[in-house]
Amino acid sequence: MIRSPRTPRSSRSRRAQAALASMFTLSLAVTACGGGSNGGSNSGGDSSTLRVLDYYNNDPSKAVWQKAIDACGKQAGVTIQREAVPGATLIQKVLQQASSRTLPDVLMLDNPDLQQIAQSGALTPLNDLGLKADGYVEGVVSASTYKGKLYGLQPITNTIGLFYNKDLLAKAGVTPPKTWAELRTVAKKLTSGGTYGLAFSAPANYEGTWQFLPFMWSNGGDEKNIATPETAQAVQLWVDLMNDGSVSKSALNWTQADVNDQFRAGKAAMAINGPWQFPALAEGKSVKYAVAPIPAPVAGKPIVAPLGGETWAVPQTGNKDKQAKAAKVIACLNSDDNQLSLAKDTQTIPTKKALLEKFSSSNPNMAGFVDQIPTARARTGELGADWPKAATKIYTAFQSALTGQATAAKALETAQNG
Repeated sequence: MIRSPRTPRSSRSRRAQAALASMFTLSLAVTACGGGSNGGSNSGGDSSTLRVLDYYNNDPSKAVWQKAIDACGKQAGVTIQREAVPGATLIQKVLQQASSRTLPDVLMLDNPDLQQIAQSGALTPLNDLGLKADGYVEGVVSASTYKGKLYGLQPITNTIGLFYNKDLLAKAGVTPPKTWAELRTVAKKLTSGGTYGLAFSAPANYEGTWQFLPFMWSNGGDEKNIATPETAQAVQLWVDLMNDGSVSKSALNWTQADVNDQFRAGKAAMAINGPWQFPALAEGKSVKYAVAPIPAPVAGKPIVAPLGGETWAVPQTGNKDKQAKAAKVIACLNSDDNQLSLAKDTQTIPTKKALLEKFSSSNPNMAGFVDQIPTARARTGELGADWPKAATKIYTAFQSALTGQATAAKALETAQNG
């Protein structure tokens, strides 16, 4: 989450993982036919040790989480055996462990992946272990819930906001835009020489969809059917910004790390991005910046941004004692103190509503993001495990419109019916 510069795991493409999750269901069914529980080999053994699997495999995140997990293990009276793997290999690792009946006792998942894994039967409902999500942001709870049951608890989250170069806006005599109309006007005024007014990431993958969602959702667009006037208006905004010359056509291929590079170099006066870019921006300290919420379609309309981050789950290992202790570790990771400290150390945001104001006031750069969290949504909130199909339709449509292959409305209609 605080690696620099790279795409956040929460918004990376999941094509391979979706396929693996489908295979996962079959693997677990075969395992079940063989007798015993899904994670049968864990059903016995020493309950004083818990195995933990996550993808925080690079420092400083690796060290931050090691400290937190070890402390929570100590509080739960267990020794932690932790394995951190690269993010792109996590689901494949879980698939292998399910097949060999060696699932870990505590499993971290990227939040849009949880419902697919819960659907496979590999996870234990946390309600059965005495855990609840009372007081959490609604979107976060939705991401960790499958068919009415809670399968994960997420201590921290992230989203995207509008970064702006304070010096360039002051020089142009403008303030951060709050509406779409203001965004077009301000972005055009800030475009000069080698500097574009705005940069965003619009590639043909899930990262592009992640960046588009605040515009679609805030205007009333819905992933169940993207061929609507509301979503067409959001696509048209992106098209207009590019046609105005306020956004580079290179945005069609930029990652969010690329967007940040443009912003750092002064080639973009504003940028849509997330708090994971703070460390990279701090390296050179050449840009004086601040963060505002993403502009709304019209004044007063709430911003509906996507929620990223990781959730913690208890696999079906068959060992009730270990599952109970695993639940204690997860509860500890989600304590108020740990939510606040983890959020501060990893450039993220607590997920309990009661902590948001306190966190925002003590971390000013996060205020623009925090302001969006109460109305933010989980990508899988409506479609669950079918979300990847909708995400693909969305980026297919806006790519078609941005490249001039079709109007916004036609591009959405074709993608929806394709």
